[in-house]
Amino acid sequence: MAKLKSVYFCSNCGNESPKWMGRCPACGEWGTFVEELVGKNDLAKEEDMRSFSGIKSQPLPLNEIKADEEPRINLIDAELNRVLGGGLVPASVVLIGGEPGIGKSTLVLQTLLKLQHIRSLYVSGEESARQIKLRADRIGIQNDNCLVVCETNLDQIFTHIKNTLPGLVVIDSIQTVYSEALESSPGSISQVRECAVSILKFAKQSGIPVILIGHITKEGNIAGPKILEHIVDTVLQFEGDQHYMYRILRSIKNRFGSTSEVGIYEMNSSGLREVINPSELLLTQNHEGLSGVSIAAAIEGIRPFLIETQALVSTAAYGTPQRSSTGFDIRRMNMLLAVLEKRAGFKLSQKDVFLNIAGGLRVSDPGLDLSIISAILSSSLDISIDKNICLTGEVGLSGEIRPVNRIEQRILEAEKLGFSSILIPAHNLKGFTAKTAIKIESVRKVEEAFNRLFARK
Repeated sequence: MAKLKSVYFCSNCGNESPKWMGRCPACGEWGTFVEELVGKNDLAKEEDMRSFSGIKSQPLPLNEIKADEEPRINLIDAELNRVLGGGLVPASVVLIGGEPGIGKSTLVLQTLLKLQHIRSLYVSGEESARQIKLRADRIGIQNDNCLVVCETNLDQIFTHIKNTLPGLVVIDSIQTVYSEALESSPGSISQVRECAVSILKFAKQSGIPVILIGHITKEGNIAGPKILEHIVDTVLQFEGDQHYMYRILRSIKNRFGSTSEVGIYEMNSSGLREVINPSELLLTQNHEGLSGVSIAAAIEGIRPFLIETQALVSTAAYGTPQRSSTGFDIRRMNMLLAVLEKRAGFKLSQKDVFLNIAGGLRVSDPGLDLSIISAILSSSLDISIDKNICLTGEVGLSGEIRPVNRIEQRILEAEKLGFSSILIPAHNLKGFTAKTAIKIESVRKVEEAFNRLFARK
């Protein structure tokens, strides 16, 4: 038995220290050091199953290195391929994080089941083989090339890989995997770091891509040390509300593609369905005559879609006004309320304000600002907004409507869905030459926008 010793690790960056410190000297964070018991045994000194190639790397001149584009693996999932940058790169390590029950395992399993031409290995450390079989039956796709094994020991996982020779490996989840070279418990900082480094080494030496599934903390960050995100090639975040059917797959880090792409899925009884045109699903089209509803032309990633913004303004019943926001940053909503009061003269300080982005999506596009304040004012005045009008524009602190990016995509998306008019920032008209059938109205200030929306009533 190896002698155990107490070591302190920074939960943010993974920095190691023999004693506890209040502030990490590497990343500067306070109160992040946690104690772990570690001990090296004889297994760490032996050559184990992790070396898949006897070829040692040699230094080469930069101009002699071949940089041919490697063919990507088509995952037969348009949304997942888009987020990854065109497919899965061989020898890459992809980390997918998300809340419990959001659908991470379902997404990965149905992707493996679709890959009929590739032998894949699904390593589960959280579920039994029977549970995985039941999920596969619900998805309804049969695949004899998808192998399942329940294992948490890293050396045993490498043994299974060596025996089966798969073209793709999935580990669910990285927090359950442990190495016998360390005495600390599975999920600890040292174990997660050691296992992630070993898996990365395996992927680069063998050329086999690996997909890791990871947990997240209550703050929404990937559980484990921050160094885990630095080790892998791609980090994907699976977001959404469990009570709603829509899910968004975001790229936080991607060494082989853009981080501005997003994928949208719909959860149903048979798994996750790709949403090709999210605008048609996010718009209810039944809000005619209802106040507090406006349609925003938003951009998520590089994809345009129209989304319904709902607001409710009522008299504060308990003295202290309530502010609640679902799917939108509440601090930005409070800023917009201050702009409404200061620049437009609408007193909402004694009103309860509730905001909701329809569909359970969380959107951070600043182009939603104009739609949000219009919905709030519509609810406050109890005047409905024409259902054939959509809006886009960022609201500044002085009440001006600031320009937004990708204005042409927003306008064309609104035109495609049959809207008759769109309000855009006046500055976005400069250089806009596209011929469109939709009526484009430019506004410079919030007062001008309100006059255009409510003067028709």
